[in-house]
Amino acid sequence: MTAVIGGASGSALTLLLAPPGSDAAPHHATADATPSLRDDLPTFARAVSRVAPAVVSIFATQTESGPPRPTVPTYPGLHHGPPGAAASRTGLGSGVILSPDGLILTNRHVVQDADRIRAVLADGRSLTLTLVGVDADTDLAVLKADAQGLPTAPIGDSRTLRVGDLALAIGNPFGVGQTVTMGIVGATGRGELGITSIESFIQTDAAINPGNSGGALVNAQGELIGINTAIFTETGTAQGIGFAIPAEIAIDVAQALASQGQVTRGWIGLSGRSVTPELAESFGLRSVRGVLVSSTLRDSPAAQAGLRPGDVVTRIDDRDVATVQDLLDAVAGAGPHAALSLEVWRGSERILTRATTDTRPPPAE
Repeated sequence: MTAVIGGASGSALTLLLAPPGSDAAPHHATADATPSLRDDLPTFARAVSRVAPAVVSIFATQTESGPPRPTVPTYPGLHHGPPGAAASRTGLGSGVILSPDGLILTNRHVVQDADRIRAVLADGRSLTLTLVGVDADTDLAVLKADAQGLPTAPIGDSRTLRVGDLALAIGNPFGVGQTVTMGIVGATGRGELGITSIESFIQTDAAINPGNSGGALVNAQGELIGINTAIFTETGTAQGIGFAIPAEIAIDVAQALASQGQVTRGWIGLSGRSVTPELAESFGLRSVRGVLVSSTLRDSPAAQAGLRPGDVVTRIDDRDVATVQDLLDAVAGAGPHAALSLEVWRGSERILTRATTDTRPPPAE
C-alpha cells in the first residue's frame, strides 16, 4: 500500500510502503563480490558489490483480532475472517545493516504497528528482528537481529554531496527481489515538504518504488549516503522525484536509538514560515530572510521569550536563520534546557531576547 501524506494539483508525497503480500523470501539479484571486469567497460558493479550484501528485505506483519471495521480501508492481502478471528497483513520494505551484530536501520512507516518483523539478506538468510526504537520526527527505526558477522554498509559523507553526483538506489521494489537503479542527486537540503517534522532530504531521480523504503542510496564509491523514504508521484510509482534521508542525519538518529531508545531534541513551541522576497513584500517585512512566526504555544519557551505572530526570527546564538529548517536545526540540536539568544525583527524594531528550550514532544500522528 501507499501512505499518501500530502501534495498539490492531484499529486501526492507518498511513503514507500509496498502493497502487502506474501512474506516468502524474495529472489535477490545479488552482486558478485569479486567481479571480473574489463577496464574499458563502464560499470558500477564494484560500488554495488560493496553495499548490496548489507541491504535487506524487511517483512513486517501486523495481526489484528475482532470483527472487521468498515471505517478502516481494506488493502490487498488483508483477509477478514468471522468476528473474533485474527486478520493479518504483511508490509514490505528494505533496510540497511549497520553493525556485524545485527543493528539494522529502516523507515518507521515500514515497521509501524507490526507484531512480527523479519529480514531476508541478499544471500537468502532469514533473521527475526526486534524493534529497538523509532523516531517519528525523521521516520526512522532501528531493528536488532540476534546474529554475528553480518555484512555492513560503508558510510559516506552526505554533507559533501553535489547536485549532479551519481546516486544508486538499492532495495526490494514491489517484492521482486534486490534491485539497483541509477540516477543523480537532483537537489540537497529539500525541506518543508510535509513528509516529516525534520526534513533535509536528498532528492534523486534514481527509480524508487514501493518496497524501497528504508533501503540504501549509494554514491559511486559504494558508500551509503541516504535512506530512501518517499516519492513525489501522481500514479503511486516512481516518476523521477524521490527523497532520501541523508546518512549524516540517519546515522546520528540510529546511534541515539541504539544507545538510548529515543532521540531527545530541543523545542521552543512556535510555528512559522520561511521568509521569501514575495512574503516579505506582501507582509511589509524589513527582513527578506528568516522565519515569520505564525503562532506560539501558550506558556511555551517562545511565548515566555516574548515572541508573537508577525515577528521574524533571523538569528539564534551565532547561527543565521534563513529558513524554518535552519531554526529547527538550531533549536533541536541544542537539546532541552539550553539557553538560546534570539535576534528578532518586529517591524523595523530589532529585538534581542533569550529562550530556554524544553524537550521536543513527539509529533502528532
